[in-house]
Amino acid sequence: MANAEDYRLSLFMNKKGILLVNLGSPKSTKVEDVKEYLDEFLMDEKVIDYRWFFRSLLVRGIILRTRPTKSAEAYKTVWTDEGSPLIVITEHIQKKLQKLVDIPVEIGMRYAEPSIKTGIQKLVDQGVNEIVLFPLYPQYAMSTTETVVDKAEEVRKAYFPNVRINYVQPFYNRDIYINCLAESIKEKLPEHFDALQFSYHGVPERHIYKTDPTKTCNLNDCCQRENNPSHQFCYRHQCFKTTELVLEKLGLSREKAIISFQSRLGKDKWMEPYTDETLMSLGKKGIKNLAIVCPAFVSDCLETLEEISVEGKEQFLHGGGENFHYIPCLNDEDRWIEVVKTLCEEKLEEFYLV
Repeated sequence: MANAEDYRLSLFMNKKGILLVNLGSPKSTKVEDVKEYLDEFLMDEKVIDYRWFFRSLLVRGIILRTRPTKSAEAYKTVWTDEGSPLIVITEHIQKKLQKLVDIPVEIGMRYAEPSIKTGIQKLVDQGVNEIVLFPLYPQYAMSTTETVVDKAEEVRKAYFPNVRINYVQPFYNRDIYINCLAESIKEKLPEHFDALQFSYHGVPERHIYKTDPTKTCNLNDCCQRENNPSHQFCYRHQCFKTTELVLEKLGLSREKAIISFQSRLGKDKWMEPYTDETLMSLGKKGIKNLAIVCPAFVSDCLETLEEISVEGKEQFLHGGGENFHYIPCLNDEDRWIEVVKTLCEEKLEEFYLV
């Protein structure tokens, strides 16, 4: 009896903290730094899921011979005086959240620094032994949420075995997130637009099958079913659901929206339709005024600021479009910080329910 009471008491004595985890970024725009970052990123088996030998052959034998120079130039176009937009914005989120909670808040990146290990270490140095880790991805995917959780568990077991971690789950359909996203989009929508395009980060189609333990996904009509066992693991369904719920909040018809998937790499079949091909075709279909948003990202980064806002605009105009309006991510908007706070607090409460 005494042991049980001691355990319950220890739950209240344990010190809690929050770790916000985003994708990561090179430490500078130098080619060698970009190459180092891309090597860690693309050699992750959750990103390019080939066997190590073939993954190494592709990444280190082909991609890293040419891509770092091109990517470094792209990073230069979005880099700020403070550094990488993604890391700077994540730091702003951390600072704003810290003002709202009375426990330590740190950040970590899945790739490069500050790493997940660095973030956990900073919390541990402040006496924290129970962490709510928040992967900053609304939808679940093998190459986002799953790899963050896997890496965090690997680090925890190797270096922090006495630390407990609760993970914030994907929030793609949560009312507080949908309301936040819809309000943010509504404020930024131009007065006149022919269509609102939702461009999500793409993944290879095989990733959808690999992350489905229920084996009920067919990459066809299952995404539209009200209930399907694969929904909690299906990135494609979750993208469609986010779009559907946001449109409902905005009062827009499905005919006014376009869904596409960006950032494909290599020659494998990725989720379709592709954003670049879609953008080049819209003008010919009479869509001259386009608004576009990227809801797979909560922080603006290379994939939004350069690939969509710059390259995407060029593709749309080249295809006969006239007015292109990029809608920024949630970034460090106060309403988004409130959502982050609420989702973290839910997981903090779970420490007391054990």
